[in-house]
Amino acid sequence: MTESNLFLTADGQQITLEQALQHLENAGKLEDFIWEIIRQHVIEQELKTLENVDISPEIIDQLVLDFRLENDLTDYEVFQAWLADQGLDYANFRKQIASNVELEELKAQVTKLNIQEYFIERKIFLDQVVLSRLVVEEQALAEELKSQILEDGARFEQLIQEYSVAEDKIYNGMIGAISRGTLPDVIRAAVDIAKIGELLGPLEIEGLWYLVRVEEFLEASL
Repeated sequence: MTESNLFLTADGQQITLEQALQHLENAGKLEDFIWEIIRQHVIEQELKTLENVDISPEIIDQLVLDFRLENDLTDYEVFQAWLADQGLDYANFRKQIASNVELEELKAQVTKLNIQEYFIERKIFLDQVVLSRLVVEEQALAEELKSQILEDGARFEQLIQEYSVAEDKIYNGMIGAISRGTLPDVIRAAVDIAKIGELLGPLEIEGLWYLVRVEEFLEASL
């Protein structure tokens, strides 16, 4: 057995790398083991590309202090006992803290543009709008009710209670806040150019006629 093939020694017996991999495969853990190696390799390669990362000793000192405060490890003896339980010494613990800082910075740099692109693509579904609706079965009735509201000063909520065939009439027709992207196309098109308080319609959806009032826009922000 060459020294390069030796992986570890257990109970005085030498175990080669090939044997170790076979043991992992027999235990059903080889795939996870390999993927973890690949993951760590990729991370380390990406960490080498980090720009403008200055992890000074003072920063590490502060993070160590914060960690000890948050985990009730301010007492020196208690902290040393905790390190021993974790199989760490102080130097390795500081190195672990520094690695975590680098990893978080890597996440920020890698995902920054992706998050912005995702937000832009999904904004229509992230934006919300609060609406009230009055739903009737005939266009002529919808037109008459809209006229009563705009010309005669009739209360929208009262007409909803009297005429709407939708179950949400008991809530004065309130159907918000809902994603703008999930609105029926005909309603979304009208809402997109409407102002708060504006009464829209009549709009036909699946044989029913809608009067819709815009109550509030809840625009998403990154």
